[in-house]
Amino acid sequence: MADFDPVTKAVVPAAGLGTRFLPATKATPKEMLPIVDKPAIQYVVEEAVSAGLLDVLMVTGRNKRSIEDHFDVAYELEDALRAKGDEERLNQVKEPVDLATMHYVRQGEPKGLGHAVLCAKQHVGHEPFACLLGDDIIDPRDPLLKRMIEVRATYGGSVVALLEVPREHISLYGAAAIEPTDEDDVVRVTDLVEKPPADEAPSNWAIIGRYVIDPAVFGVLERTPPGRGGEIQLTDALRTLASTGPEEGGPVHGVLFRGRRYDTGNKLEYLQTMVQFAANRDDLAPEFLPWLREFLDKTGQ
Repeated sequence: MADFDPVTKAVVPAAGLGTRFLPATKATPKEMLPIVDKPAIQYVVEEAVSAGLLDVLMVTGRNKRSIEDHFDVAYELEDALRAKGDEERLNQVKEPVDLATMHYVRQGEPKGLGHAVLCAKQHVGHEPFACLLGDDIIDPRDPLLKRMIEVRATYGGSVVALLEVPREHISLYGAAAIEPTDEDDVVRVTDLVEKPPADEAPSNWAIIGRYVIDPAVFGVLERTPPGRGGEIQLTDALRTLASTGPEEGGPVHGVLFRGRRYDTGNKLEYLQTMVQFAANRDDLAPEFLPWLREFLDKTGQ
């Protein structure tokens, strides 16, 4: 195995405006919307930690202070729960505080995912890092990020997570042109296109919100002009790296993900995620599932 620098840091862009969830996100960050009783952003940080990444940088923006508060000590609340002897809820409140070493930087303007990643340059330095997007939640039974870090350790460069989607949906994602390797779940990425029309997409393998990225991306992002939507696209920078060798930060590989992924980026899939998580909870499923069946029967669904 080649001697590539280990991945120890995670970057979580969380500066978006959350316009698809207005008016709920007018004063509450989209990332803090709950999946049952835990904010979506906590699932993402837990995933990073489970992959061994205990240094987490959150890229935030205005009106995102509650994210920092969530991962900080809440003395008054803890004291109140402790006085009541409510150890269960006390542990739930303390859990996010103890997950990882959290850092924060603000993205001053919403200039796109590529710009948000560029905001992490000073913290990350010359190390490879993982990037996790908050809209995608990966089931903890499917250790995607850990596998991606293994692929980086083998091949170097950057690694993207790829999910096969129906051809008519590929225009919602970045699409990858791929070549096989000797490993069934690993491909070489030869090209990337951000949100292509279905008839122009190089494949129906879509990039989802997990990346392991070589630090050479920062220099590329600094030279990358605004692309689709007038934003600096991370996809465009990775496309550049895909055509380079190890000495320039390349190549780019993809992990073909066939596990369980939950999308919280729009209202319908957010609701679907909520139902799936509730159905998998031992404390909720025994009552929730019979109620759901009865409700569907009554509505004729």
